[in-house]
Amino acid sequence: MRILIVKTSSLGDVIHNLPVVSDIRRHFPDATVDWCVEDSFAAIPRLHPGVGKVIPVAVRRWRKNLFKAQVWREIAEFRRDLQAMAYDAVVDTQGLLKSALMARQAQGPTSGYDAHSAREPMAARFYDRTFGVSRELHAVVRNRRLAAAALGYAADGEPDYGIQAAPAGFGWLPHRPYVVFLTATSRDDKLWPEADWLALGHQLNSQGISAVLPGGNPVERERASRLAAGIPGAVAAPAMNIPDLAALLAGGRAAVGVDTGLTHLAVALKVPTIALYTATDPGLTGVLGVGFHCNLGGKDQIPSPAAVLAELQSALG
Repeated sequence: MRILIVKTSSLGDVIHNLPVVSDIRRHFPDATVDWCVEDSFAAIPRLHPGVGKVIPVAVRRWRKNLFKAQVWREIAEFRRDLQAMAYDAVVDTQGLLKSALMARQAQGPTSGYDAHSAREPMAARFYDRTFGVSRELHAVVRNRRLAAAALGYAADGEPDYGIQAAPAGFGWLPHRPYVVFLTATSRDDKLWPEADWLALGHQLNSQGISAVLPGGNPVERERASRLAAGIPGAVAAPAMNIPDLAALLAGGRAAVGVDTGLTHLAVALKVPTIALYTATDPGLTGVLGVGFHCNLGGKDQIPSPAAVLAELQSALG
């Protein structure tokens, strides 16, 4: 059996879909599971040993450069990759019009959410089979239930993200235990106040634990450097790719992160994780997994450093 999963973005959504691969491989051990994903997130499915071919797509970049010949060559190459294999099933867990159209181009019967369940109801018109999955369920549960309904098994048990990473041996790491501070997110209203990061970092330093602060773009790395300068023993990480970030997280005692995909990556790696929410409700998209993890805050609710530290003490044992 050969199955294609279409889940293109965003980083957190792609991570939420990893348990689908584990479910499929558990019920169909000989199945080959390919995955269509945005090229900027392609490193995530590659972390899962159950994923076969990763088919990258670049809709975000292409739509900004539609008048360039190179873009149309890339689109043609993507279509060839998508149609190179015949699939027994194509399952779109994204539920968007763009993802439904991608699934439709693959060779095989397509399945997706029905019009009441999909994020964009129009997408349901392009599937051969549709299934109702409550939108009141957590995103991980929705993904698992859709794939289970499409492929004929029960999505039972705790979610298994199926990924591992060897702890990092980077020369710039502190020479004592560390907690990863994931301070960057896509919206300013999702940020945790810098004064609170500083307070938490000082408390951890007094316990002999360093803070390590990665950042993606220059603005995020500047924030990380500014915070690290104000926390004794803290280190601002250099620019890192996703596999290196996974290794950094795997070597930490714990992770504290705002509403960002990397916080979900920490949970997927079974790193004790405290997720901080200030502008969104974590009910349907908060961190979910096995091992120690905790969602703090919510819409217009800012967790205090004391509350975070109390949860961290439990995580650190």
